[in-house]
Amino acid sequence: MDFAFDARTEELRGKLLAFMDEYVYPAEAVAEEQRAQLASPWDTPAVVGELKAEARRQGLWNLFLPDSEYGAGLTNLQYAPLAEITGRSPHLAPTALNCAAPDTGNMEVLAQFGDEQQKKQWLEPLLAGEI
Repeated sequence: MDFAFDARTEELRGKLLAFMDEYVYPAEAVAEEQRAQLASPWDTPAVVGELKAEARRQGLWNLFLPDSEYGAGLTNLQYAPLAEITGRSPHLAPTALNCAAPDTGNMEVLAQFGDEQQKKQWLEPLLAGEI
């Protein structure tokens, strides 16, 4: 049995590992400092928005969605090693890539079963990381 990653997975793994090293890991201490100063535990540290913008710029956005109309179009086999990498910084990386629960499950359900009005009202803002 061949357990090697395909070319697309290898390419994304390389980009994601570099993103983690260059942006996410250094932002962990910043995020903790910012969290300590927030008025509410539900508020998001500013550094998360910066990470989201960089992830989008690098094409590391909505990787979990198998539907290429809305996400990266990856299979579970392709996405699994990427999710493992983001799990190394569980408080920042999944959110930075717009791949964090519960939004991921909501987006999957809406992409597959939502009508056009639901997609417009809920899916599009979720995909954009706006809600």
